[in-house]
Amino acid sequence: MSTDLAPAQDFDRASAFDADPALLQCFARHPRWVVLTGAGCSTGSGIPDYRDAQGQWKRPPPVTLQAFMGSAATRQRYWARSLIGWPVMAYARPGVAHQALVQLEQRGHVQCLVTQNVDGLHSAAGSGAVVDLHGRLDAVRCMGCGQVSPRAALQQDLIALNPDWTELGAQAAPDGDADLEGHDFSTFVVPACSACGGVLKPDVVFYGEGVPRTRVDAVRAALAQADGLLVVGSSLMVYSGLRFVHDAVALGKPVVAINQGRMRAEDLLHLKVTQDCGPALLGLLQALP
Repeated sequence: MSTDLAPAQDFDRASAFDADPALLQCFARHPRWVVLTGAGCSTGSGIPDYRDAQGQWKRPPPVTLQAFMGSAATRQRYWARSLIGWPVMAYARPGVAHQALVQLEQRGHVQCLVTQNVDGLHSAAGSGAVVDLHGRLDAVRCMGCGQVSPRAALQQDLIALNPDWTELGAQAAPDGDADLEGHDFSTFVVPACSACGGVLKPDVVFYGEGVPRTRVDAVRAALAQADGLLVVGSSLMVYSGLRFVHDAVALGKPVVAINQGRMRAEDLLHLKVTQDCGPALLGLLQALP
């Protein structure tokens, strides 16, 4: 079982970066932010992103809830790919962007950090006010009885039931799986829930599945108290994050983005900083009083 692991960037050894003057001015005028993060925050930790600079899919879109629940063959393919790709997610470490956001929170600039990522790296870095909008891949939920168990434990079960698959290699994919193609997945054994025999699913929001209302309400409550919305490393192509841009605009609060590629709703942005989010955040952090 092999996937390429890229080391996380070393925050302590990171070079000094110049702060974007307009971004620095925004923080001087509006010091308290809700931060919405996307895949661009985690690329420095070796986790691939979903879209190219134009906002288009780099690979086929992720599996939908309906396909996963409706087909045993789809679940076999999903968990085979996950067996190979999980180590990239499991061993990833927070990068410069994650650690800079921790320090911005400690200085009182981040009121709430809502992430579309499912890698848990913001919490691992030390951010406290995190809303995992789409859940986290380090947990597995039974769709029958609702029991939640660690993904790491399921990995050992998958390996024990499918030892020959551990010898395969594939390129890592964004959701803790791998681009494993050209194999007969019908032989792959998927374990059932140990409590009720039900279907096991990653405890994340799949396409075609709604974000829990409590998470959306928590972000909106934080946004009502904040001075603005800062989007970091997200193209906003998915409505689950885009909704908060519309909320901020409706509240008359600025929306600022740090993102290298094309974004949805760019006409609603007060400012866009077209830089890698790690260096941009580090430059801001170093320049703030």
